[in-house]
Amino acid sequence: MLAWRCAPAVPNGIPWSDVPWAGISWSGGTGRVTDWIGVALAALTAGLVNALAGGGSLISFPALTALGLPPLVANVTNTVALLPGYLGATLGQRSDLAGQGHRLRRLLPAAALGGLVGALLLLRTSATLFDGLVPWLILLGSGLLAIQAPLRTWLLRRAQAQGRSPSEGWALLPVFLAAIYGGYFGAGLSVIVLAALALTLDDSLPRLNGLKQALAFGTNLSAAGWFLGSGQVAWGTAAVMAVAALLGGALGGRLAGRVNAGLLRALVVLFGVAIAVVFFLR
Repeated sequence: MLAWRCAPAVPNGIPWSDVPWAGISWSGGTGRVTDWIGVALAALTAGLVNALAGGGSLISFPALTALGLPPLVANVTNTVALLPGYLGATLGQRSDLAGQGHRLRRLLPAAALGGLVGALLLLRTSATLFDGLVPWLILLGSGLLAIQAPLRTWLLRRAQAQGRSPSEGWALLPVFLAAIYGGYFGAGLSVIVLAALALTLDDSLPRLNGLKQALAFGTNLSAAGWFLGSGQVAWGTAAVMAVAALLGGALGGRLAGRVNAGLLRALVVLFGVAIAVVFFLR
């Protein structure tokens, strides 16, 4: 059993003992190590899934709540911990960003501002209200992941259309709104950003995907930066997860093309829906 120490309260009424360096303390001698192993495996899987199909947060976030972290703390910790994975994904597609500097200069500020707004909204949400929103947010993330394949097919067909000039200005508001969601919760953010870019810009899907990775990284960097001083990050847990997620991402890169991404995505969606049902029944 988890044993939480009593301590002064922090914002949203969450005990300070819920957000220590490790995030978890045990009355027994071996439980803490077991918990960290569980967190590491969840983050490793999340990094792997993000690299292959997307939707890794639908695995890592429930794992944190299952280990005893309050949902709000789990969400903040998850955002900070998975940030290195977004950086790795951006660097992995840096060749697709060539010649898109003008787009980044216009859209990155919108993504960063949206991520900051989402983070501010999250920290102003009471723990009770966020607990009630969690299953709906998980269902939304699962739904976004479920439509990723048909959306990608539609985008590929649309990319063949001719006669419309690119317009970064039209992308500013959709990117900003998507980033607000990303700073608040984030699962399925990449699907929303890619759709926003494809609807407003004329370019190949690989180049738009590279731009999407950079904007998703900017969104999460902004949100994570604000979370750093919030007192809501379980730092030891986040550190373990960050390393494991990087390893999972690297492994996913090596397995790309060898794993059926569609099947993996379907499994993650089913897992997300099952977790949402569990949250509804709690």
